[in-house]
Amino acid sequence: MYFVSQPKPFQHDFLVEIEAIFFPPGYLTFLQQFGAGTYRGWIYVHLPDSEVLKPFVEYDLWEHNEGSPITQQQIGECIVIGTTIDGDFLAVHPEVDQLLWLPRHADHVLTVQKSGGEDDEIFTVVLDNLYHQVYGEAQEGPMYYEPCSDSQNYHFLRLPPKEEGPTLQELAKMFKAAFLPDLIMENSYICKFFYQMLGGYVTFNYAYGQEIAIIYEQDKQQLYNDIEEWLVTKGSERI
Repeated sequence: MYFVSQPKPFQHDFLVEIEAIFFPPGYLTFLQQFGAGTYRGWIYVHLPDSEVLKPFVEYDLWEHNEGSPITQQQIGECIVIGTTIDGDFLAVHPEVDQLLWLPRHADHVLTVQKSGGEDDEIFTVVLDNLYHQVYGEAQEGPMYYEPCSDSQNYHFLRLPPKEEGPTLQELAKMFKAAFLPDLIMENSYICKFFYQMLGGYVTFNYAYGQEIAIIYEQDKQQLYNDIEEWLVTKGSERI
């Protein structure tokens, strides 16, 4: 698995007090090794949070019937261990043997198997199986993890449309040749070039056709300056 920046693991002693709950295979070990962060740009994995869903007991976001794994009151007893960029929750409940998936834009709470593999990254198997179960397909692109960082900076540029200038896709191809990436994630909507020396990545937002984002650690300022200057010389504008 590729790490965008240096992992910030949690100490084992810090996790001992929460081991009474039956969490997914490898979850606590994963936190102990890598700390909180975002897996494959999709789900933010964090320490167990028993507070975040308590206010949701008052909302009618999900339907509850005889087939529901939990009641509406039990929502407030759930412990959230992951949150997606769309606002979905991955949680556990002391009285439920399976993981719970509380979708932000669907009507029913789902159960997810806790089973995983036997390797050192067993929790990533759980997450990949979860993605497949929820969306009906395997997640595309490389396996990477973006550790939570208080020293990460974000900077945005814009490539205005010009008759004689490159498109965003063409600019991305030129950029890849000028700054050889350590890892590439690309589809018809977005392109990300990852750099260990940057502690981050450069994103070309194909879906919008103009936006470029540079994500980097504060102590990697020189490489950031070189990248930004190169993009500006190719017609990008600072925002």
